[in-house]
Amino acid sequence: MRTMTETPSLPFGPGALAVVTVYVLSLLGIGAYAYSQRRENSLHDFFLAGRTMGFTVLVLTLYATQYSGNTLLGFSGATYRQGLSFLVCVHFMTAIVVCYLLFAPRLYRLGRENNFLTPGDFIFHRFQSRFLRILVTLIMVYALCNFTLAQMRTLGTAFAGISQGRVPMWVGVVGLALVMLVYESLGGMRSVAWTDSIQGAMLLVGFSLLMVLAFTQFGSIPDALSKLASQPETMHKVQAPSAEGVRNWFSFIVLVGLGAAIYPQAIQRVYAARNARVLKRSLAVMAFLPLTTALVSVMIGLLMAANRPELGGAGIAIPSETILTLMCLEIMQASTLGYWLVVLIFSALLAAVMSTADSALLSISSMVTHDLYGQTFRPNADQAHLTRVGKTVTWVILMPIVWAALVYEGNLIQLLKLKFELLIQCVPAIYLGVHSRTLSARAVIVGLVAGLLVTLVLIALDIGRVSGIHAGIIGLAVNLAICFMSFARNPR
Repeated sequence: MRTMTETPSLPFGPGALAVVTVYVLSLLGIGAYAYSQRRENSLHDFFLAGRTMGFTVLVLTLYATQYSGNTLLGFSGATYRQGLSFLVCVHFMTAIVVCYLLFAPRLYRLGRENNFLTPGDFIFHRFQSRFLRILVTLIMVYALCNFTLAQMRTLGTAFAGISQGRVPMWVGVVGLALVMLVYESLGGMRSVAWTDSIQGAMLLVGFSLLMVLAFTQFGSIPDALSKLASQPETMHKVQAPSAEGVRNWFSFIVLVGLGAAIYPQAIQRVYAARNARVLKRSLAVMAFLPLTTALVSVMIGLLMAANRPELGGAGIAIPSETILTLMCLEIMQASTLGYWLVVLIFSALLAAVMSTADSALLSISSMVTHDLYGQTFRPNADQAHLTRVGKTVTWVILMPIVWAALVYEGNLIQLLKLKFELLIQCVPAIYLGVHSRTLSARAVIVGLVAGLLVTLVLIALDIGRVSGIHAGIIGLAVNLAICFMSFARNPR
């Protein structure tokens, strides 16, 4: 019988480890090729790939950036615990695309006209406030450092699992961090976007094949729902949520949709699009991609809840985030095809984490180099100098993050949640700023600071939600109220 502390282990052999190692090392080759394709030694070429990103690459890099291993493992685990109501996670991702459409096309045009590199460029262009630029940049850098920490821990855990303990976690974290640093330093956004494309394609193929085998081995979703509804201990997993549960889910949709859409790495990909048509087509396709990951994760959780309900029972309390691993274990044991498919899937999971981490790291580097160092301390520095600084910053920033990933033992989910709670306080500056000419810098600053204070006070008082509404949403409501008061005083 498994105990609370035991986690499932996948029987990966040396061949599987060799496949994953070859894949990881191939990323270095992509970085070298991206380096050979550079057009100039400038920040815009390094951080935006010269604004030449075409449709296929843009779609796949946006897709890979928005999904991480934490997402895939966490969504299936949450569905196992909560049941059908977690189908709402599909709307998390759809909401991101809807929020893109609220500002991305206009922001793209402004970015082209004014040669924007970072979100801070737009902030300063629109509001002419260095203080606001620095404040927004610091919030975004904090959010992404938080985010990258979680990804690095997942990287180490995943690699240690694939190696069956033959490779310790710290070796996985340090080794994969070095690989990311090398290919990112060589090719910048080109390396990141091209590797994201490969990683995004692996996710699409891997999870499509996984569902075919899962349905073959565990049955259909209607059968799973019938099983859940027929058992008293599981019937709650197919029941409608309470009113407070609905408010909580709605709040979460707004939190994730508004926040993830203004990820700095997402905004930089908007800037990097080859033209407006490519951007609009990419966003249109992105609207359907949650069905290939979030929905798949939900189906995995439902199938396991129906067919392996005992995993949450007394003495067998397996962590729910390992539900995907448990399904893969059974598929591996069923056939040789299943074994190698799971190798592909875990390579895809590793890829998902790396694609998210490298994008976040590149954005952190661009903001620190351009918004903080270049605009504040060295405004007259040439592009070659700033590009060298940007590469150096990448290495300097990742070192403490890697150290933190190795020693931190706290709740990473709470860290990720706090990231969104704070990040969405930048929403008025971007969402309203791109459309309004009357919104003042003073109103945005006061609103942002007030929203931050309300959010942090509620969290400090251990009031994460009020009647199902997240603290960050309450802070945003205060933030928006102050901004709209500015509109009332300046209607034109």
